[in-house]
Amino acid sequence: MNHLLRSHAPITDDAWAELDREVQQRIVPPLAARKLVDFAGPKGWEHSATNLGRVSPVDAPGDGLFAHQRRVLPLAELRADFTVSRSELLDFSRGAADLDLGALDAAARRIAEAENVAVFHGWAAAGIVGITEAATSEPIELGADVAKYPRHVAKAVETLLSAGISGPYGLALGPEGYTEVVETTEHGGLIVFDHLREILGGPIVWAPGVVGAVVVSLRGDDFVLESGQDLSLGYDHHDASTVSLYLEESFSFRVVSPDAAVALTP
Repeated sequence: MNHLLRSHAPITDDAWAELDREVQQRIVPPLAARKLVDFAGPKGWEHSATNLGRVSPVDAPGDGLFAHQRRVLPLAELRADFTVSRSELLDFSRGAADLDLGALDAAARRIAEAENVAVFHGWAAAGIVGITEAATSEPIELGADVAKYPRHVAKAVETLLSAGISGPYGLALGPEGYTEVVETTEHGGLIVFDHLREILGGPIVWAPGVVGAVVVSLRGDDFVLESGQDLSLGYDHHDASTVSLYLEESFSFRVVSPDAAVALTP
């Protein structure tokens, strides 16, 4: 039996398809980390750990023996619960196109932001070291003047180039910083967003959960998000008025090249 238990929910196949479509639309924009790091998988719900390719010595069970234990990074599971009104689901079956799915939207935002935080800033309880934690370069202070962001990002790119890290490069920006960048022009009328994109040669990504900003190389194989079960809708229980659902994923994240990113602090 599928552990998501969708067949036990009082939801028609058409309504499940609509919910899946809504999740896809609402979850993609805030999933910033996946736009900038390598995504491996999904490898299935049963996939439990990422092979690190390393060993640790352990006591051997007898004389004249040597023993090592393989090192792995266990996958972490994330889940965001929400409810859907059964009357809304009935209205959908009658042809309503304007379903009230605000709770689904909030759950999608929560779980996407949590994934971003784990990738960029770490999740100690799950053994995940984030990009800004692992980065070997000194962080660069952004300051309050958004018009000066291009000079700070250019410095970050120069730092990566000096370390032999090729581009193109991407920029993850927290929501507040992203809005300010989009709205700001430099002297001469050039939009800061366009100037940054020219410097990077890659995307500027709206990244809920990111504090400040992070410049990363997009050459590949530097940062790996390994997915067991990709984000999926599951069923928990229901009563006369609501159906309790959840969004769930399992993943690990590892920084392969700590010198391939530069943090920009607020």
